[in-house]
Amino acid sequence: MPRTERGYRCSSCGWTTVAYVGRCPGCQAWNTLEPFAEAPRGTAASRRPGAAAPAASLVRLGDVEGDTAERHATAIPEFDRVLGGGIVPGSLILVGGDPGIGKSTLMLQAAASLARGGLRVACICGEESPRQVRMRAERLGVADAPVDLIADPSLDAALAAAESAGVDVLVVDSIQSVTVEGLESRAGGPAQLAEAGARLLAFAKGTGTATLVTGHVTKGGEVAGPKLLEHLVDVVLYFESAEGGVLRLLRAVKNRFGATDELGLFEMTGAGLQSVENASAAFLAPHAPGASGCAITAVIEGSRPLAVEVQALAVPSALAAPRRIAAGIEPARLHLLLAVLARRGGIPAGALDIVASVSGGLRLRDTSADLAICLALASAIHDRPLPAGTAFLGELALSGAVRPVHQASRRLAELARLGLRGAVVPAGTPAIEGLQLTRVASLADALERVGLSGLPVRAVPHHDALQQPQRGEQADQ
Repeated sequence: MPRTERGYRCSSCGWTTVAYVGRCPGCQAWNTLEPFAEAPRGTAASRRPGAAAPAASLVRLGDVEGDTAERHATAIPEFDRVLGGGIVPGSLILVGGDPGIGKSTLMLQAAASLARGGLRVACICGEESPRQVRMRAERLGVADAPVDLIADPSLDAALAAAESAGVDVLVVDSIQSVTVEGLESRAGGPAQLAEAGARLLAFAKGTGTATLVTGHVTKGGEVAGPKLLEHLVDVVLYFESAEGGVLRLLRAVKNRFGATDELGLFEMTGAGLQSVENASAAFLAPHAPGASGCAITAVIEGSRPLAVEVQALAVPSALAAPRRIAAGIEPARLHLLLAVLARRGGIPAGALDIVASVSGGLRLRDTSADLAICLALASAIHDRPLPAGTAFLGELALSGAVRPVHQASRRLAELARLGLRGAVVPAGTPAIEGLQLTRVASLADALERVGLSGLPVRAVPHHDALQQPQRGEQADQ
C-alpha cells in the first residue's frame, strides 16, 4: 500500500521538500514552508511494478468540433469588457483582490444578472452564511434573483450538488474557505488550494459549467497559495483599489479568451459596484489654474485609450541622499527619466526631493508617458506651469530622442474628445482633426517648445544657504 506523502510546501511557489528549511530554494522567500500530508492517488507510483498504464486515445486536431456556444453576458459593461465580451461556458475564472475590496459584491451582482437572464446559477458561500448573503443581496437590490446557495465547506459535496442541479454558472466565494476531503492540511493551505484548483478545473471542463472563483491576495499582491493556481485557470483578474477608496480597478493579467492587460473601472456605491462610463474623466484630476508639475498624456489599457494626468513635486532636500517617491510609476523608471532629464535636458535634480504620482490611482506601464513624466518633472523643478490644454506623448530613449508611440491616432482622438487643444508628439505623428500638434525630435526640443529650457532651477535653494556655518560663527551665535 502506498504511504501518505508528507513534507513541506512553499506557500508562494509550491516547492516541496521532506525536511523544513528556513528559506525556500525555489523563490528565495523566508518562512513560507508549511507542512502538508496528501493521501495516495491512483498514479503511476501507486500501481504495482510491471503493470502497464492504460493507453490514451488520440484525436486529430481537424476532427475536434469547434465551440459554437455563446458567451454569457453579465450585463455589467466593465466586467464583460475585461472578460472579452462575457463568460465562456466551461471556463475557470479566478478573481483576486484584498479582503473587503468588493469581490463578493461583484460576484453576487454578476450571479444575479445571469440568473435573471435564464441561466441556472449557484454560489458556494464558504465565507458567509446564507443569511449574510441574503443581507448583501437586499442591499444590492438583487434579493429576488433566482440564485441557488450551497452552504457546505466540503468542495466535493458542493460540486456534487451543483452537478446534480445542472447549473450553468458556479461561483465559489472563496477558494480559501473550501476544503478537499482526504488532505490532512488546513483550509486555505498550499495543498488544499492546489487540489481544490485541480478539481474545479476538472469540474468546469467535464461539465461545461462556467466557474468563477474568488481568492485573497498576499502582501506581495499575488493570489494567496501556490503559483500553480494561476496556471490552472483560464482567466486571472485582479481587483485593485484606486485613490480615495471609491474607484475600483479590475485588471486582466491572463485571459485565454480575450486580450490581456484589459482594465475595467468601477465605482463603489451604496447599491454596489457601478461601471464608470467615462473612464478618462475619472483619471483627470482637477487642479488650480497655473499649477506647476501637471502634465496630461494618453495611454492604452487593453483595448481602449485613457487620458491620465501625471503630477510631480520638487522641493529642496535636507538629506544627504534626496528621496524619490513614486505612486503609479515604477521607481526604476522614475530614476531613469531623472537621469535623462539631467543629462539630455540640462535640468539636474540631485539636490531635490522628487515626488511623482498618477491621478486616479492608475499604474502606468505604457512607456508612451515618458515625455509627460519628464515635462511634469521639469515643470515642478522650474516651478512653471505647462501650456494649458496641451497633452504630451512620446517614449524617451537614453539619448534623449522622442520615439513614436503605437496607436497614436486613437490616443489623440481620445484627447480631442475631452476638449484638449494641442499635443506635443514625436516627429512623424499624423495630424488629427481638432488638435494642434507640435512635433519634436528630442527632449531638449520639447523643453524649448514649452518654455522650460535655459531657466534657473527655482526649487533648489541658493548655494550659500546650503553651506554650513563655520565653528567661529557657531560660537558667535
